[in-house]
Amino acid sequence: MPDSAIIVGAGASDGVGGALARKFAEQGLHAIIAGRTEEKVQTIAEEITASGGSAEAVRVDVTSEADQDALFALAADRGPIAAVLYNAGNNAIIPFEDLDAETVENFWRVGCFAAFLTAKRAIPLLKQQGQGSLFFTGASGSMRGKPNFAHFAMMKAGLRMLAQSLARTYGPDGVHVAHFVIDGVIDGEMVRNRFGEYLDQMGEDGALKPEAIAEAFWHVHTQHRSAWTHELDLRPFKENW
Repeated sequence: MPDSAIIVGAGASDGVGGALARKFAEQGLHAIIAGRTEEKVQTIAEEITASGGSAEAVRVDVTSEADQDALFALAADRGPIAAVLYNAGNNAIIPFEDLDAETVENFWRVGCFAAFLTAKRAIPLLKQQGQGSLFFTGASGSMRGKPNFAHFAMMKAGLRMLAQSLARTYGPDGVHVAHFVIDGVIDGEMVRNRFGEYLDQMGEDGALKPEAIAEAFWHVHTQHRSAWTHELDLRPFKENW
């Protein structure tokens, strides 16, 4: 069994989670693909194994401590863990006057609190190994709060601060913690289904390709420890920022 890469928060095959799983599997790692929809993560795993890679799917509610315990127990049983990639999160345009406490808490639980649950289980394993990557998928909301995105910015800013604290604490132990600011629309299934016309208006390469994002994750994962990146921002060449 090769070393593993755990992708937490995978969804559609042509989304970021699917691209991360394929990229790390292509490089010889065993992809453990975790997400809340069993059918979707199973599809990604089957695609990887059909192309000659090593992968398995696990249905996980990232906000559940029991599910997270089971995920990392399985991963530890497989052998060394090369990388843990936290990609869970969601987004929606919601005016502040329409926000309620339940909505805000649900966003925070998936995009921030559950990342804490993942880190609590990943850090001891990576620290014991003396090496390994713990990466978090951020967004433009990690850096600035835009109108109608208060819930999203709260979630993503908290995730960014978690990543910074972990990097400063566990970097000296050999754990490479990095945060990726995805600044722009991602050309994946979710956006295509909901905002297909908007993607067309953006033109060629106007939205981030999941495969290009995955390439950046892999590049940072392979960095020499004398020159680690902690935060990397990615955006289309024509993005207004």
